[in-house]
Amino acid sequence: MSKGRIAEEQQIVLADGPLDLAVAGLTGDFVSLAQFNHIAIVYQAGVGLADQDPTITIEQATSNAGAGAKALTFTELYQKEAVDITTVGQFTKITQAASNTYQSTSGGESEQLIIIEFDAAELDVDNGFDHINVAVSDPGATVKLASVLYVLTEPSYAEEPALSAL
Repeated sequence: MSKGRIAEEQQIVLADGPLDLAVAGLTGDFVSLAQFNHIAIVYQAGVGLADQDPTITIEQATSNAGAGAKALTFTELYQKEAVDITTVGQFTKITQAASNTYQSTSGGESEQLIIIEFDAAELDVDNGFDHINVAVSDPGATVKLASVLYVLTEPSYAEEPALSAL
């Protein structure tokens, strides 16, 4: 196995999108962390309209069908947010009260790149919860294009290409 090759050491899954959040929001598939020790949820969205701020919600479940789905809380995330995100060089670390949701009050009128990360051990693994998903709310009538990727890293077993998370 070559060092540093994304397809060999990580698994990238399209949760959903790109799509217009104003049509119906975004609901990602549940992915399994059974073969991976870490996941980064990467949300990317274009400019929309002020006061139409999408809400990101994270859940955990016991299967890829969403069995027993319940909140997966987090307190930290990383964000780039601006009308022109190409001008933003570094992520801003956001700390919030423990919640399974996040909403930026200027997210509607900005481009956004948000990363929310979890180690597999942060899920309720003692009760069989090893799947995770993301949903993004319909913020209003104005077009706002968005997509979400799951980037799973630290595989339990080295395999070429990386193991599936579906």
